[in-house]
Amino acid sequence: MSKDIPWLFGPQLTAEGTRFRFWAPGARRVDLLMNARDGASLRQQCSTAGDGWFETLTPGIGAGGRYRFRIDDELDVPDPASRFQPEGVTGPGEILDPHAYRWRDLRWQGRPWHEAVLYELHVGTFTREGTYAAAIARLDDLAKAGITAIELLPLNTFPGQRGWGYDGVLLYAPQPGYGRPEDLKRFVEAAHERGLMVLIDVVYNHFGPEGNYLHRYAEDFFTSAHHTPWGSAINFSHPVVRQFFIQNALYWLSEYRFDGLRVDAVHAMFDQGDTHFIDELVDSVQVGPGSERYVHVVLENHHNEARRLGRKGRTMVAQWNDDFHHPLHVLMTGERDGYYRNYAGQTIEQLGRVLAEGFAYQGEVYETDGQARGERSAALPPTAFVSFIQNHDQIGNRAFGERLAQLAPREKLRAGLAILLLAPQIPMLFMGEEYGALQPFLYFCDYQGDLAKAVRDGRRNEFAAFGVFADEHRREQIPDPNAENTYLSTQLDAEDIARTPHREWLAYTQELLSVRAAKLVPLIPEIVPGAARYTVDEHVLTVMWPMSRGRALVMQANFGDTPKPVPRVANLWYSTAGSSARGEELAAWEVRVSLGAS
Repeated sequence: MSKDIPWLFGPQLTAEGTRFRFWAPGARRVDLLMNARDGASLRQQCSTAGDGWFETLTPGIGAGGRYRFRIDDELDVPDPASRFQPEGVTGPGEILDPHAYRWRDLRWQGRPWHEAVLYELHVGTFTREGTYAAAIARLDDLAKAGITAIELLPLNTFPGQRGWGYDGVLLYAPQPGYGRPEDLKRFVEAAHERGLMVLIDVVYNHFGPEGNYLHRYAEDFFTSAHHTPWGSAINFSHPVVRQFFIQNALYWLSEYRFDGLRVDAVHAMFDQGDTHFIDELVDSVQVGPGSERYVHVVLENHHNEARRLGRKGRTMVAQWNDDFHHPLHVLMTGERDGYYRNYAGQTIEQLGRVLAEGFAYQGEVYETDGQARGERSAALPPTAFVSFIQNHDQIGNRAFGERLAQLAPREKLRAGLAILLLAPQIPMLFMGEEYGALQPFLYFCDYQGDLAKAVRDGRRNEFAAFGVFADEHRREQIPDPNAENTYLSTQLDAEDIARTPHREWLAYTQELLSVRAAKLVPLIPEIVPGAARYTVDEHVLTVMWPMSRGRALVMQANFGDTPKPVPRVANLWYSTAGSSARGEELAAWEVRVSLGAS
């Protein structure tokens, strides 16, 4: 890690040995329990250092040793800032030398954000092996397809061997089931060698339910003033808690050389201070790693707070845009249940507003909760928004984890993918989407005992309000998240890529992304923020993005089942109808992109 940052948490190697710092304001006594690499063990009382801190130095103990802390002679706990947990969330941490890995990509500077084509990837299910090493073998395929950035689902250590990563409890320690920390570094480096950025999904809004002992010795991590779906909210007003998460972000970016962060559920972070935690985090990234290379931050934020987005130096702050996904999903599948009913009235108009202005909801009331949602977003550049038609949530939160290839007719899915990949917003594909993978992406975990039963029953009861699952017997058919087969059924099979129809679908994705790279990407920086406009004529949507020098990017899409007349365009870049495209007629579910005059 950078020597310029005063790291507060976790063991630090020194010339005298390893220094341990542990924040436990609720403990009277803290002992270090140590097992050295040679098998020797020791117990050493930590001295108090004020403000809840405990410290100790172990001479002669270095990398490879394993340790944990004993609280008040009652409870043995892992270090919440442990850099590696080879035995899982309740086991000892392993001391690592952060400088032991010899990076070969020191000249890597990242990529400008407008070049990003994101690929959301879960390490455990991306390959049958479920490891970083196996994922490296697939990187050439991604680069060839036109992907330029990988977004990894959370890697923080979570309970058991299987999980999405959002119930992690040790945020500095990469999940041991995927490989060792040096394997993760090797993955990042291999991606850089192929021109691929790598972002990591971080979860700072809650801790998982198993392996979290903070309530026992550091209750100040939480506040009862706010509640989240996962329990008490994180207490971001406490300076130590605040730094724990900010330094975690800098740790991933500096020690592992990630190119950016995807920050989970910002809407569940409550901070009444002068500077919101997420804004301080972005500022810390910008003046830290972001001052040396391209480092980007992507937010998940159901509140659609446009004020948090935009460029800060070389760092772009963007947001996952559910408002893009939802209306396009309605158009492709016809589904209108649940939150989709908020997009079932003027669906094409809402999609047009999203493409031209960013958010569909910019202060209007959201029917689902009756609350005003969003802020004005038209002045932001298109690159402030990450668009997708599939992701881990939108697939995995379905009872049976179906992908769009099973839910939408082929011609509608082709149109949706073209809109995603040829609009100037930042597109994101979910792993396997590039070749039309059919494996589901189910919710899976690896809990035991009463917690496993509670999760299984809770998962099934979530769907009781849906008519199709009103019958209890039908709900029992929803896969058990804890069953190993639930996890195994989600793993991709790389051999599918060479089979029909996957081979043809991959060729279509590559075609779209080659058009994006050659024609659209060079012009994205020229798009004038706040100038885009859209029109809807029956089922035809036309969006125009004016650019400098009097030009404009134009997208036309026919969401109807019959051809529609449209004005002829002079400089057609691409049509999903291919050679059969007719100049003054837009075929059913045809999408065209052209360059015209503004």
